Amino acid sequence: MDKTKKMMTGVLAAALATSMTACGQDRPPKPTGYDCDDWDWDKETRTYYCDDDSSSYYRSYYHGGTFYSSKNKLKSSSGYKSYYSQYKAGIGSGTKGGFGG
Repeated sequence: MDKTKKMMTGVLAAALATSMTACGQDRPPKPTGYDCDDWDWDKETRTYYCDDDSSSYYRSYYHGGTFYSSKNKLKSSSGYKSYYSQYKAGIGSGTKGGFGG
């Protein structure tokens, strides 16, 4: 996948997550269609990670259609940075989001 497509995927995922948060839902739906039967929510990153020790994705974080092998790799991705900055801007900032907020 080229960089532009990855970036746009991250931006769209961030927009979706932001709009869902604005509508009163605090989590996106759990990922489906992957070899992981146990998804857990990470409050710090506001993403899911695979907690299925029999899965090839074990301990991987999922965001925007991509798996990250560590929390640091997730946090350093451009798509996640965009998602997280939009999330932080909507919490206690006094501004309303542009996605139904």
